[in-house]
Amino acid sequence: MTLRIHFTSEDLTRITIAQHPDPLWEVLLSLHVLQSTDAAPVFARWRRQVRSDPGTVDRRLLDLAPPYGYSPDFLTPAAAADGLENGIDALRSTPRDRLRKDLTELSATRPPARWTRSLGDGDRDTLDGLAQAVRDYHRAVLVPHWAHIQGRLGADCSVRTRALLTGGSARLLPTLHPALCWSPPVLELRGPHVRGDLHLDGRGLRLVPSFFCWPAPTLLRDRGLAPVLVYPIAHDLRWLGDPEPRPASGRALAALLGMRRAAVLETVAGGAGCTTGEVARRVGISPATVSHHTSVLREAGLIGTRRVGETVLHTATGLGVGLLNGESHLAVAQPAGPA
Repeated sequence: MTLRIHFTSEDLTRITIAQHPDPLWEVLLSLHVLQSTDAAPVFARWRRQVRSDPGTVDRRLLDLAPPYGYSPDFLTPAAAADGLENGIDALRSTPRDRLRKDLTELSATRPPARWTRSLGDGDRDTLDGLAQAVRDYHRAVLVPHWAHIQGRLGADCSVRTRALLTGGSARLLPTLHPALCWSPPVLELRGPHVRGDLHLDGRGLRLVPSFFCWPAPTLLRDRGLAPVLVYPIAHDLRWLGDPEPRPASGRALAALLGMRRAAVLETVAGGAGCTTGEVARRVGISPATVSHHTSVLREAGLIGTRRVGETVLHTATGLGVGLLNGESHLAVAQPAGPA
């Protein structure tokens, strides 16, 4: 299915990029990843850690944020762009009409939990309890990793801002994510989770890079709300402070890919996107050799390559990250050619 986002000339001048993580979007999307049965391997250790303590996640949050499909728009108010407490205050002040509308939408896809009846009535104690559950989850699950999340989103924001400043929307929009297709003046988002049309009508579009958004960009269901497009960023393989690969794992990877090609894959996976020149400097080989190795890795599905303006960036795919993580169940095609 496809969602078509329609831009006017005014909208193209009103594209903004979030400079900081949106805490409530990260809360919501991390809840999706936590429950997903096919989340990217890069989240595997984080999921095990959170799941190891069942009391960490309040059941009310899981009732409102299923692993797939619709979650209520009121969980991610625009005010959260200015910080967690501003977002919490906006959540606690959600009008009853909005609560009822979103909960009715949610009930169309799953049976409502009994406690949501009082939430839909705007009961103050219920809203306060939900807000506290969100705050507790953020503190316990996200705060320990918040500095890293900020760093990764900052790196992505720098790349996107550079693209916007040097080439405008024509350079920025086609490079955000493979699920997006820019055919001026329409940006198409393809996937099973979206459909229909969103007319910006001069309101502009706020782009929000997200650590836990996976596997494709997402947005609010209500087209009348301030337009926002949340998209996934590239990840650092060792974002949980994992130790360097054990010698045996390193030898096995080198035996499979070849020593230099394995080094190229590890270097690419260690950033939010590396250019050919950056990989060459870090690995200590020529750009031409890097280009050969990245071509083979790309054909094997271990890395992806995208153009951001005049810059070509390589990033590891979920398959590539899984291979580096030692996911033995992943089937990887043996690369061809000398390594």
